[in-house]
Amino acid sequence: MGYVRAWRDFKRMQDVAVSAAGLIYAGAVVNAYAALPGATGLKTQVTLLWPAGFLFLSLALPLLIPPTRRILKRYVWLTFQAGFGQTWVSVLSGVGLLAGAALFIYWQVAVAAHGGPYPAGVFSAYAAGIGILIAQAVLARSLEREPEVRRLIEEP
Repeated sequence: MGYVRAWRDFKRMQDVAVSAAGLIYAGAVVNAYAALPGATGLKTQVTLLWPAGFLFLSLALPLLIPPTRRILKRYVWLTFQAGFGQTWVSVLSGVGLLAGAALFIYWQVAVAAHGGPYPAGVFSAYAAGIGILIAQAVLARSLEREPEVRRLIEEP
């Protein structure tokens, strides 16, 4: 038995959001290595090592702490019910938010390249956001296993 189109579109948008955020992050890291002053070790710490810790925490904690998991799962379900990823407006708004975050990262790197503060926080924050996006995609799949949700999202 398959799922209704709205659910398939929603799950697809969850996956697209994770993929797009990851690609944006990879591009920002490549840009940072080219533009930022400093040793390669510093760039690696700022763009990869510390952010990896934040990504791991923001992914693991919502999945491992039951109250947080319930809250995020409820948020995912409400997001589906609100129509996220099911209309061109919601897709464009999601992509717009990711693009805005990307522009902010690139701007922070450009400022640092011209003597401004090093953009350590922006990379860690964006990685944490990716972790939450991954957690939401995982929880969307776990919702499919709940009988009351399954009844609503399966095709008759």
